[in-house]
Amino acid sequence: MSALLATTGPSAYWYLTRGSGVVALILLTASICLGIAGTVRWRTKQLPRFAIAALHRNLTLIAIAFVGFHVVTTVLDGYAPIGWKDAFLPFFSSYRPVWTGLGAVTFDLLLALVVTSLLRARIGIRAWRAVHWLAYASWPVALAHSLGTGSDARAGWLQVLGLACGLAVAGAVAIRLATSRAQLGTRLAIAAGVAAVLFGVGVWYQRGPGEHGWAARAGTPASLIAHTAIRAAPQVSEISVPASFTAQFSGSIAETQAGDNLVNVRIDGTLSSGVRGRLRLVLQGVALDGGGVGMTSSGVAFSLAGTPVYEGHITSLQGASVAARVSAGSSSVDLRLALRLGGSTAAGTVVGRVV
Repeated sequence: MSALLATTGPSAYWYLTRGSGVVALILLTASICLGIAGTVRWRTKQLPRFAIAALHRNLTLIAIAFVGFHVVTTVLDGYAPIGWKDAFLPFFSSYRPVWTGLGAVTFDLLLALVVTSLLRARIGIRAWRAVHWLAYASWPVALAHSLGTGSDARAGWLQVLGLACGLAVAGAVAIRLATSRAQLGTRLAIAAGVAAVLFGVGVWYQRGPGEHGWAARAGTPASLIAHTAIRAAPQVSEISVPASFTAQFSGSIAETQAGDNLVNVRIDGTLSSGVRGRLRLVLQGVALDGGGVGMTSSGVAFSLAGTPVYEGHITSLQGASVAARVSAGSSSVDLRLALRLGGSTAAGTVVGRVV
């Protein structure tokens, strides 16, 4: 067990998949807005109609490229158990099946747009136009995917970004309705529908991804959720984590087989001598020939007496030195552990710093 902590934590793929997903959402939003602008024949002196159409087409292609890059890096990362089939077949993934499935739906819609555009001369303009309009559904599906399964779903900046994207599309729809020749009642009904959808998304977010415990309700595998055996203190007596602290850690190690040469390792214990609390690390990986585990995914939970449970993942793993970042709401804490492993026990020092 002394060789357990043998490899580094989440690779660069984990950061690349987060960044590419956010960029893809922004590009899709811009593409949708330009597409709607094209339908109302909007133009400026600097941007004539043909330039707007070309910009719309190029933005869409770049967005599709980023979505593809997002899919590839997600699969290669291995942090979550998502395979190649999950990128194309929605709602079959073992990791947050509904919300990961929405990402697959977005990818499939965009692929259909590319294929039908390449075959436009053969399938006819009517069939191509039908698929083209269907592809507009990729935007709300992508937004729900981002909020439902994104690593930063509870981050303030992603909340602002999601709101900005929603308002941008709503504004484009409003302009389209204002210039439409449809009857007033029809336009008002469409406007009310758009407003209802945006309001519904906001309510769902507040009661879903925005709340503590969403990871479990969304369908995250138990091996990636470290907080299941750590009970949070009553919220009425919540206190803050010290800006910095040093504590002694003492706990146990448990290892179980997860199939396909994978093992789950759980290090669970208490903190004392500085602060008092609980700390758990759960990591999954491939069993190495020389002993130890090559980590592919991880989960960390941390709480002090009177604080909520902070959840996160391991960010660095070098020998028996572990670095992790955990968050609760808008507060984040960096943890650094120097562990001594022996048999079924673990001990060492934990240094924490609020960031």
